[in-house]
Amino acid sequence: MSIGQMTDSASMALPRGEQVQLEADAKQVDARGRWLPVFGAVLAAALFLVVRGSLTDDGYITLAYAKNLAVHGEWGIIPGSPANSATSPLNVLLLAALTLVTRVAGGPHPVVALGILTVLCGGALGWAWQRIGRKVALPTAAGALGVVLVLVNPFVLSAIGLEVLLIPAVLLVLTVFALEGRPILFGVTAGLAVLTRLDLVVFVVVIALGAPAIRRRLLPAAGFAVLTAAPWFVFSWLAFGSFVPDTLAIKQAQAGLFAPWTYRTGPVMYYNVYPVTVLVTFLPAVLGVVALAGWAVARISLRRREFPALGTVAALGAGGVLYFVAYSFIGVGPFHWYYVAPTTTVGSFAVAAFGAWLGRARERTALRTVPPLLALGLTGLLALSAAAVDVAQGIPWKSPVVFGNWASAPDYARVGTALGARLDGASVASPGEIGTLAYFCECAIIDEFSDRGHAKELIERRIATANPLMSFALRVNYHWLDRSITPREPDYRLNYGSGPATGPDSWPVQSAARGAGHFTLTREP
Repeated sequence: MSIGQMTDSASMALPRGEQVQLEADAKQVDARGRWLPVFGAVLAAALFLVVRGSLTDDGYITLAYAKNLAVHGEWGIIPGSPANSATSPLNVLLLAALTLVTRVAGGPHPVVALGILTVLCGGALGWAWQRIGRKVALPTAAGALGVVLVLVNPFVLSAIGLEVLLIPAVLLVLTVFALEGRPILFGVTAGLAVLTRLDLVVFVVVIALGAPAIRRRLLPAAGFAVLTAAPWFVFSWLAFGSFVPDTLAIKQAQAGLFAPWTYRTGPVMYYNVYPVTVLVTFLPAVLGVVALAGWAVARISLRRREFPALGTVAALGAGGVLYFVAYSFIGVGPFHWYYVAPTTTVGSFAVAAFGAWLGRARERTALRTVPPLLALGLTGLLALSAAAVDVAQGIPWKSPVVFGNWASAPDYARVGTALGARLDGASVASPGEIGTLAYFCECAIIDEFSDRGHAKELIERRIATANPLMSFALRVNYHWLDRSITPREPDYRLNYGSGPATGPDSWPVQSAARGAGHFTLTREP
C-alpha cells in the first residue's frame, strides 16, 4: 500500500482539519529526498573527473572489450580474437552501447562512456536511497550518507572501469523493488545483477527469501530473472563453451601471486600497506555486521514489530556477509575489487539501520536519539575520512590509492601507442598486464585474457589441480569448450624490468607501486 493509499484510508475516519494535516504530512514524506538522485549523479561526475586519468589495467580490459564491441562488433580484447575474459557482461554491454552514442562526435570514446555510466550509477544510488528512505522512514541525511559512503570508498574509486559502481547500484535497486513488493521488476533487476557478476546470485537469493512480498511471489520473480539473464548465458555456453567468464579460472590460477595471503586474510595484507585506507573502507562494514546482529536480536526478542521494513535491507547486508564467506572458499586471490560487494552492501545496511533507529528514537524522547546519532555520526566520520584519503591522493589522481600495476595509466598509454606503430601488424606476447596496452596499441597482444588457446591451457590445468567439487563444477561449465583450439604464437614478446630503460625497443615507465621500470620488445625465436 502506498503512502497516498494509507492517507486516503486513514482520512475517512478523521475530522476535516486532521485530514488536511495528514495529507500534508504524507506529501512532505513523498517529497523527502527528491534531490538524492541529482546529488548522487553530481558527486559521481565530480569523482570521475578526479580519477579518470588513473584507471587501472583491469579497468582498461573492460574498456578494450567495450571499444572492440562498439567498433568491430566482436567480443574480445583485441580485434579478430574472440575471448571470454570479461567478468561483467552487463558492464561491457552498457559501455559499448554508450561508446556507440559517443561516436556521433567522431571516433569512439569509451572513457567518456565510462564517465556517463559512472554518473548514471551515482544517480541510481541516489534514487535507491530515496525509495529506501520512504519505506524505512529514514532521515534524508542518512540517504545522502549512504550515497557518499559508496562513492568515496577508496577501494571503489581505485577500480573504476570495472563493475565496482554497477554492483552497489544494481543491488540497492534490487532492494528497493523487494521492499516495494514488485516481483516483476525485482526479477528483471535480479537478472541484471547476475549479468553484472554471476556471483551476485548470492544477494539475489538472500534478498528474495528475506523479503516477504517477493517470497510470496517467487515464481514470477524467478521467471523474469531467467528471461532477463538466460539469453546471455545460453549464448556464452554455446559460443564460448562456458557459462562463467574465464576470469574465474584465471584469477584462481593467479591466487598464488599473493601467497601466503588469501581472500579471507587479504584485508590484513592491505592494512600492512594502506592502514588508513583499509580502516575507512572496512569499518563501515564492521558497523554493519554489528547492526545486523542487533537487528537479529530485536527480531528474536519480544520486540519483533520494531523496524518491520528493515528486514529486507538486512537481507542485503546478510548477502554481503555470505558473499565474503563464499569468496573465502573458492580459491581466488585478494584482488581489491573483490571486496567492493561486501563492504558497500554491509556498510549500506549500517546506514539504513542507524537511520531507522534514529527515526524511531525521535518519536519517543530526545535522550533516546543520542545512541543512534552517535552511530550515524561515526559512520559519517568514516565517510569523511575516506574522502580525505581520496583528496590526499591529489586532484586529479596520478594513480589510484590501492594500486599495483607496473606503470601508470599515462605511461602505459604512451608505450601502447608506440608499440602499435612499432609492430606494424605483428603480434606480441603480453608482459602480464594487458588492458591499457591493448586499448592503446590496437594490435594483436596475446595472453590468456585475449587468446582463447592460452586460456584453454590454463583452464585445463585449473580443472586438473582443483579440489573435487570445484573440478566437477568447472568440467560441467566447460563441457562445450572447443578443446581443439591452440595457443596463438606471438612474433614478439614484451618484457617488464625494473630500473631505467636501456637499448633499442625499450620504453621507460613509472609506477607509484613499483617505482621506475621499463618495457623491452624482443623478437621471438
